[in-house]
Amino acid sequence: MDSAQEDVLQKIAELGVQFIRLWFTDVSGSLKSVAIDPAELEDAFNEGIGFDGSAIEGFTRVYESDMLLRPDASTFQILPWRGEDAEVGRMFCDVYTPDLQPARSDPRRVLERQLERAANLGFTFNIHPEIEFYLLQPPTSLDAPLRPIDNASYFDHVPNGGDNSFRRRAVAMLEEMGISVEFSHHENGPGQNEIDLRASDALTGSDNIMTFRILIEEIAMQDDMVATFMPKPMAGEAGSGMHTHMSLFEGEHNAFYDGASDIYQLSATGQAFTAGLLAHAREYSAVVNQHVNSYKRLWGGSEAPSYICWGHNNRSALVRVPLYKPEKAGDARIEYRGTDPAANPYLAYAALLAAGLDGIEKEMKLPLETEDDVWRLSDKERRAQGIPALPLTLEEALSELRQSEFMAKVLGEEVFSYVLRNKEREWREYSAQITRGELAKFLRV
Repeated sequence: MDSAQEDVLQKIAELGVQFIRLWFTDVSGSLKSVAIDPAELEDAFNEGIGFDGSAIEGFTRVYESDMLLRPDASTFQILPWRGEDAEVGRMFCDVYTPDLQPARSDPRRVLERQLERAANLGFTFNIHPEIEFYLLQPPTSLDAPLRPIDNASYFDHVPNGGDNSFRRRAVAMLEEMGISVEFSHHENGPGQNEIDLRASDALTGSDNIMTFRILIEEIAMQDDMVATFMPKPMAGEAGSGMHTHMSLFEGEHNAFYDGASDIYQLSATGQAFTAGLLAHAREYSAVVNQHVNSYKRLWGGSEAPSYICWGHNNRSALVRVPLYKPEKAGDARIEYRGTDPAANPYLAYAALLAAGLDGIEKEMKLPLETEDDVWRLSDKERRAQGIPALPLTLEEALSELRQSEFMAKVLGEEVFSYVLRNKEREWREYSAQITRGELAKFLRV
C-alpha cells in the first residue's frame, strides 16, 4: 500500500467517514457508483472490488463479465452536499480485468493512454473548461413547456434570483472539494448559467467535470429546481457548450508560447496542435458532440461554432487563440469551442489531445486565420476560403467516425465499436419519432 492510500485510510478514521462511494464512468459518460464500508477499503486498494461489467454500458460481453474497480487514492474527497448525515467520501476508480490488466473499455483509461503518449513526447496536457447549464422549474411532464427559473440574459444580475444563491452554494461546495473555480455568471439564455473551472491536468479535469455535473444536479434538487446539461433544451434560446482552453507544458514551460511568433505569440507547437484539431474535427465530432441534440446546438444559432476554422478575437471560429496577458507566458492557450457539456469528458479530451498530438507529430501547417464572422458568409464564400462545415447531424458525424482509422486507434476497438453501436441506436430511435412539428405540417386542427 502506498503513502497516498495510507493517508486516505487515516483521513477516513479521523473524520468518522461511514460510507465510501467508488465512482466510475460508462462509455456513454454516465456516472456509476458502488458504495462500500470503510472497513473494505484496504482490500479495495490492494485487490480491487469485483463487479459485473456486462451490466454497464459498453464495458464487456456477458461471458467476460468479471471486472475490478481499483480506487485512485488521489481523488478522495468528502461529498459536501450530504448535509448533516453521516460523512460520505468518494474516489474515482480505474477498471481492471481479473488478471489485473487495465480494461480497454474504461473511458478513463482511454484518456490515460493519450496522456501517456503526450508524456512520451515530453508534454503534460492541461484543460480549463467553461461549463454551461440551464436551471429550470420542475416540469409537470415531458410534454409540458420548459420554464427557466428566470428571464435574465448574459452577465445579468438578478435581484434575489435563485441562480445567484445557487451559484454561490455550488462554487463553495466545489472549492470545499478542492475543485478550484475561476468565475461564474449568468449566461445568455433564460435560466442559463456558466461556471468555469481553473486549469488542471486533463485527468483531474475530467474527474472534476463528472463531479461538477452530479454536484449541480444535487444542489438543484435540494432547491426544487432541475439542472440540465442538455446541449439545446429550448428552440430559439442559446445552447449550452463546454468551451475548453487547452495547453501543453514541457516541465514548467508552456509549449504553446513563443514571444517571437507573429501568430499571437503562438509557438510552432501550438500552431501544429491547432492544425491537428482542425484536420480531425469531423472525425471526432460524434465523441465531443455525442447526441442527436448536440447538433441542434451546433446548427441552431446563438454563437455555436458550426464551421472548421480558427481565429483570434473571433467567436464564430471552432478554435480560438484567446487574448491573454503577454507577460504571462504560462497563460498561452487555445480554446476549442465545439464540445458540449453532455460529452463523456474522458473520451472527448482523449480525442482532442490525440488530434493535437497528431498535428505536432506530422508537423501540420496551420491554415489561414478566419477574421470574418463565419456565420454571415455565404456557402460560396466559405468554400472559396476553404472553410468546411462540421457534421449537420449525428448520422453524418457517425459516418465520419465509422470511416476514421485515426479515431478507431484513439478509442481502442472496444470503445470505438460500442460508441458506433450506441449512437446508431440513438439515431434510429430519434428517426422513428413523430414530432409535433410534423403533425402541425400535415394535420389541420
